Amino acid sequence: MVDSLARASELTTEEKASLTSGSSFWETEAVERVGIPSMYLTDGPHGVRKQAQGGDHLGIGDSVPATCFPPAVALGSSWDAELLERVGAALGEEAKAEGVGVLLGPGINIKRSPLCGRNFEYLSEDPIVSGRLGAALVRGLQSQGVGASLKHFAANNQETDRLRVSADVDERPLREIYLRGFQHVVENAQPWTVMCSYNRINGVYASEDPWLLTSVLRDEWGFDGLVVSDWGAVNDRVSALVAGLDLEMPSSGGVTDAQLVAAVRDGSLDESVLDTAADRVIRLVEKALAGADPDASYDADAHHALAREVAGRSVVLLKNEGVLPLAAGAGRCIAVVGEFARTPRYQGAGSSQIVPTRLDTALDEIRALAGDASVDFAAGYALGGSEDAVALTAEAVSVAAGADDVLVFLGLPAEDESEGFDREHIELPEAQTALLDAVIAANPRVTVVLSNGGVVRVSGWADRVPAIVEGWLLGQAGGGAIADVLFGVVNPSGRLAESIPLRLEDTASYLNFPGEKGHVRYGEGLFVGYRDFDARDAAVSFPFGHGLSYTTFAFGPVTATATSDGGIRVSVDVTNTGDRDGREIVQVYVSVPGSRVQRPLRELKGFRPVEVAAGATATATITIPAGDLAYFDTEVAGWVVEGGDYVVSVGASSRDLRGSATVTLAGDGARVPLTVDSTLGEWLSHPVGGQILQAALSQSPEAAGMGAMLADPSLRRMAESIPLVRAAAFPGSPVTREQLDQLVAAANG
Repeated sequence: MVDSLARASELTTEEKASLTSGSSFWETEAVERVGIPSMYLTDGPHGVRKQAQGGDHLGIGDSVPATCFPPAVALGSSWDAELLERVGAALGEEAKAEGVGVLLGPGINIKRSPLCGRNFEYLSEDPIVSGRLGAALVRGLQSQGVGASLKHFAANNQETDRLRVSADVDERPLREIYLRGFQHVVENAQPWTVMCSYNRINGVYASEDPWLLTSVLRDEWGFDGLVVSDWGAVNDRVSALVAGLDLEMPSSGGVTDAQLVAAVRDGSLDESVLDTAADRVIRLVEKALAGADPDASYDADAHHALAREVAGRSVVLLKNEGVLPLAAGAGRCIAVVGEFARTPRYQGAGSSQIVPTRLDTALDEIRALAGDASVDFAAGYALGGSEDAVALTAEAVSVAAGADDVLVFLGLPAEDESEGFDREHIELPEAQTALLDAVIAANPRVTVVLSNGGVVRVSGWADRVPAIVEGWLLGQAGGGAIADVLFGVVNPSGRLAESIPLRLEDTASYLNFPGEKGHVRYGEGLFVGYRDFDARDAAVSFPFGHGLSYTTFAFGPVTATATSDGGIRVSVDVTNTGDRDGREIVQVYVSVPGSRVQRPLRELKGFRPVEVAAGATATATITIPAGDLAYFDTEVAGWVVEGGDYVVSVGASSRDLRGSATVTLAGDGARVPLTVDSTLGEWLSHPVGGQILQAALSQSPEAAGMGAMLADPSLRRMAESIPLVRAAAFPGSPVTREQLDQLVAAANG
């Protein structure tokens, strides 16, 4: 047990102010007079990036070696919360060994556009996937006595102008798409800290938005931890503190501390607000002290093995026309083409770059698994160099021409995607696609292996190769994981956590990204990623949730029943109909036909990985909480579970649904309040207001004309669009203007 530290009431105003900002780039301020030590925070999210000495002005200098686990772009494709909880625990072990109190991650922002330069740090285009997997990472990390910092809160979906751009988004999509994952993590994993984002939301900086940081985060979701700024995200220190931001990072050299003290002195800041923030910092330091262990260490080899396991689970087999898994043995020749096979791209660029404890290459690991088969290599293209492209292509064609199998490694160089700027397109480098064309012409038995932090367009060549392996960025053990999948040591089970469009122009955000003049309009509303593609029945290269295996799975009938708390319990039998053990990701999508509000055609509401031995059957049971079935009603100003029929579809992607069932839910009884501006249609469909209005129609002889109008199908739809206050002004209306308020009160009472 750690003795309780002093509280804010025991400190001077200057000491309290100092606690709420950093003493350096990575450390909080100590108050030695009362025995409050400093605490160390450092970057994650897929490894411990602790700088070896001090901290440069950007905090991106050399750091101590640590296990570089797969970044979030890969982790999201695992769809495996239990696996990610193990990753979180390993990160916690390494953070503790380095004396780190809080690791800055995970990042769970939504992949609104494939152009976002930081998409490699985020899990999915879907909030259910992001929320479930993000909570698992937090639970694992904090199980080791190290705090998580859930980021970037909120609507941080681009890098362009990120320090000041206003994400202008309506409240319903903001709640249902961009905040829902954060809400799940906060309510189910209780992260020690939440990190506010740089950007503005509807004109207000996230760092000084009381609605976001206090009303939603604390009052609605019950968050009881500390809110820390992203590094350099504070616009106005006093306003931020009042809004609910407790800790400004990094150090301002005392400049903004003095602003807080001055505001207390002149009465513009109530000192109790400063007390609250200082006490939250102190409580966080206490947690970090309780979890600290000066003798802590970790097994680097075991963590590397875990990184390889996780990377293997994250690989997505997009296409396979009988060429994979590879056969090894004497007499076979495998051609490996592409510099990425020898010089791997295994993590993103920017503040999350890890110095790995070791680094596997796909070329070495392929040779290790190939047995007596010959493995020939050709670079094919240069990374960051000016070598002769013609000569490199010619060498690659020569190596590929006579091979039994050709593996072509393609992907994005680091300069094409990074924190700090957005991508301008989703194309592979032209030199790489030209190389692929030449290799296919020489030998069509080609497997393309991709290395990329954001999706790339494959529609120009995908139909001309028999196999495509989406390798994402797989961390330090990714080379071994790729070899494991290629040779069938690992049966691939990764599934796309983001759609791969045919073209950038097909994406919902295309005309509203990245905005201009300090604003970006989220004009697509709820229709992000697959929600948009599926609603429009638009063609994609590969849909959300897609991924192949070296075996096949059959789904039995779907059963869906209502739970006692208003949710849905779904069960389905999954049979492995092939000759290899495998893992299927059972995905549950929900539709609400006839909903009174606009909804996507279908939305993911649950998922579960299921291991099934060859020839065996396993049952997947997935419970969908009532809260995940709710939509946010802006008139009620709250979440509503609508009563009615829910169609529950189960399958292997948003476009590969194997069965469905319908379940009727009572809903939560919440009703949209009626007003004088509500239409006749809204009144008539209301369970109370409809009765009142129908009674008025039947009791008033003067209303015969309106009653006849409503009875005529050709006129009813026009009548239903008329607001009640306007209808009251019509001759023969059963309601006078004087009666409107009474009618509204009766309907809502």
